[in-house]
Amino acid sequence: MDDQGDEQSGGAEKGPSTAMVWIKRILGALVLLVVAYGLAVLFAIVVFRVVDPPITPLMVVEKLKGETLKRDWVPLDQISKNLPVAVIAAEDGQYCRHHGVDWGAVRIALKEASRGGEPRGASTIPMQTVKNLFLWPSRSYLRKVLEVPLAYIAVAVWGKPRVMEIYLNVVEWGPGVFGAEAAARYHFGKPASQLTQREAALLAAALPNPSVRRPGRPGPVTRAVSGAIQGRMPLIAQRSDCVFE
Repeated sequence: MDDQGDEQSGGAEKGPSTAMVWIKRILGALVLLVVAYGLAVLFAIVVFRVVDPPITPLMVVEKLKGETLKRDWVPLDQISKNLPVAVIAAEDGQYCRHHGVDWGAVRIALKEASRGGEPRGASTIPMQTVKNLFLWPSRSYLRKVLEVPLAYIAVAVWGKPRVMEIYLNVVEWGPGVFGAEAAARYHFGKPASQLTQREAALLAAALPNPSVRRPGRPGPVTRAVSGAIQGRMPLIAQRSDCVFE
């Protein structure tokens, strides 16, 4: 009788449900995808030290919208020095003083947010560069978290001149307009090597909203912002030694 009872109770035991098996499989597949993506990004960072990035996620999005992409890659030494100085003045005043993330700016942004102020991104140029190359355009806390380690790795592998070169060649400056050369020709009818201080400041002023702010035909807001940027450029030029090594 005992043996029969044991057999009956043993027969009543059930293994994992089909749903649990599928959940485990899906989670396992997601983990593998995340690991594969991380390895691919790290490999790309190493490759992009010497190879120019061919395309970015935002370029793909613009292409799918039907935009004709305007982009001509040029090396840093063929871009007017006014432009990197202007974008540092506009986007990342401590560019040559941090290693990828400006934690001082992050603390200020968090303090302002806690007081109910206007949210600030506190994104550095390295953070924006890795976002443009490897992450998605829409804002999210997850994206911000991923930007931090990638920015540190990019600076360590590329160095500041290469970070700036890639940034100036992939950033958007209008619908379908990517990179300094295309932007200079589209907005001012000249190559990036000939940009004046005023023109560079206007391009830098357009970065937060390139689909609305037009450097070649600036409105009052763009002119005011670019004027402030141009006023900071002489001081920033003295702090931009890491770009022109």
